[in-house]
Amino acid sequence: MTNNQTTTSPASKNTLVPILIIAGLFFIFGFVTWINGALIPFMKTINELTDAQSYLVASASYISFVVMALPASYIINKIGYKKGMSLGLIIMAVGALIFIPAAEARTYWMFLSAIFIQGAGMTLLQTASNPYITILGPIESAAKRIAIMGIANKVAGALGSVIFGTILLSGIDEIKEKLTIVSDSEKATLLNTMADSVVTPYIVMAIILVVLGVLILKAPLPNVVAEPIKPSNTEEVAKTSIFQFPHLWLGVLALFLYVGVEVIAGDTIISYGISLNIPVEQSKYFTLYTLFAMVGTYAIGVFLIPKYISQVTALKASAVLGLLFSLCIIFTTDITSVYFVAALGIANALVWPAIWPLALNGLGKFTETASALLIMAISGGAIIPPLYGALVDSKKEALISLGNDTVAATAEAASYGYWILLPCYAFILYYAFIGHKSGLKKS
Repeated sequence: MTNNQTTTSPASKNTLVPILIIAGLFFIFGFVTWINGALIPFMKTINELTDAQSYLVASASYISFVVMALPASYIINKIGYKKGMSLGLIIMAVGALIFIPAAEARTYWMFLSAIFIQGAGMTLLQTASNPYITILGPIESAAKRIAIMGIANKVAGALGSVIFGTILLSGIDEIKEKLTIVSDSEKATLLNTMADSVVTPYIVMAIILVVLGVLILKAPLPNVVAEPIKPSNTEEVAKTSIFQFPHLWLGVLALFLYVGVEVIAGDTIISYGISLNIPVEQSKYFTLYTLFAMVGTYAIGVFLIPKYISQVTALKASAVLGLLFSLCIIFTTDITSVYFVAALGIANALVWPAIWPLALNGLGKFTETASALLIMAISGGAIIPPLYGALVDSKKEALISLGNDTVAATAEAASYGYWILLPCYAFILYYAFIGHKSGLKKS
């Protein structure tokens, strides 16, 4: 970190105000991340996309964690946490402003570029704020601070999904009906008008982000620096490469798959409800169900771990629930199936906090590099959702070719796509039982 930063002792400074400020930042990127659930059906309509194409919204956001993780780490090392957070907010504001010409042109690649730029700013913001909140106070209370951040993130996600669902999806059913009967010129006018509905909210978002970016520079955030990592035993000293830790690489893959299924649970549920012919006025609130399930389970986990159950036990239970809920999605119908998609929030909530310590166990001096790899695993949110969309498209085409009604084929195909969850949760279960111990010396 920059030379002017010093270790902050919790005894010497009150950390309440900094914690609240960082919670505000977690609120912001929670808000921006979870509006994708509303953006996906919106983009699908205005740009006339297939399911697979529409889920590139999630890809554009999450692929930035691969592209920007290492550059973000370098930038923060040069300019420090506070300036890094400010720069991240400004970059997010730039991405928000690009939504304006994208809406005017109604061009999908421009929307995706705007989402990617927002994701890049969010990567920088997360890369700065996550370690900052961890080392802001004593390590013994880090879990408590992280819990506050997680709750702020998911509450913001719930708020964002409701606000943007209301703004972008209200009246979309009627518009989709009109699109099937109007002339090409009238169709273009309808879609252009619908696209323009993103302009005002994203202008407001950009203004707020710029203001916060300036204010964060003046915020009372103490300079902090992490304690240097020291090898704890001779085995760690003998390790010469990050590739000598198979449990880390298996953990990166487990986290990659986990982020993919978490994004599917949050970002497909609105579209899934619509595909089941559930009215948009009802479907637009479905992301809330997933987020509330996560917040509730996360709070329970903070209370139970590690006093009553271990992180490994929590991970095993989460994977088993994920497998069960996935099967229930596929083999139930209508609103019941949607409820099981939302229930994935219960299965997902404790996976992230469980995998991280298991993957970093025994890394010693390689911990920082390993952490960067785990951050890059967030790119699972860019890969897995479009695969879900591809499954839906292929199944829908197959059903229609067999003479099935389009509406019925759409509903069945949307449910079929959730088969992709099973191998993901199966690997997480493997990691919980075996993978996290791979290559580690038995005690």
